[in-house]
Amino acid sequence: MNKPLIGLIGGVILDQGGLFPGYERSYVNSDYVTAVLEAGGVPVILPPINDQEAIRKQLECVDAIIITGGIDVNPLIYGDEPMDKLGQIQTLRDEFDLAVIKEILEQKKPVLGICRGLQILNVAFGGTLYQDLSYNEDSYIKHVQNTAPDVPGHSVEIMEGTKLFALLGANTTTNSFHHQAIKDLGEGFRVSARAKDGIIEAIEREEGYVLAVQWHPEMMASKYKEMRKIFTDLIREATDSIKR
Repeated sequence: MNKPLIGLIGGVILDQGGLFPGYERSYVNSDYVTAVLEAGGVPVILPPINDQEAIRKQLECVDAIIITGGIDVNPLIYGDEPMDKLGQIQTLRDEFDLAVIKEILEQKKPVLGICRGLQILNVAFGGTLYQDLSYNEDSYIKHVQNTAPDVPGHSVEIMEGTKLFALLGANTTTNSFHHQAIKDLGEGFRVSARAKDGIIEAIEREEGYVLAVQWHPEMMASKYKEMRKIFTDLIREATDSIKR
């Protein structure tokens, strides 16, 4: 059986030293590659570009995509002015992610969003974000943990009847590395999980296969079989869509 090709949305990083300080590199963290391989898929890194036709060709070559984590989403996209605690933004990454989301849903291929991936999916459908969790007076949980990447940081409650509930059950414990979060939910999404302080931890589209989580399951998947289910389900869906 042919293994599905899973596109990993890349980011751009600047070298901080070495021979070429300030040099741009397209990349993804290796945890994404490992998580896809261990779940039975073939990872393919898709570098950010600003050519719409080339983006369409990129996505025609893969069977599903993972919108990876990364830097902050520019608040001007969702109609807010930048606030003091906004982190680094990058126009190319924002424009690439939004173009990918539009094209991949037109191609009706499965999508998994992770951390920033959840946030940009929400923004793509008219949702908004807290630019920093300190701007949400009800948030009290530590959402940026100071532990190893694969260590669970806080509990998450999952809504019955969702894709995520079918995978993980009523609750789980996740790692956490985000200072932004969903404020207003995008059109066509439902909330599938929350932290105990009310922060949205997962969303799903009501049509097609679009699942997004605020934590980083790729960092936990090798150690925790529960988190690997998120990737095996994406690959199952991608395999089924190939057959269709």
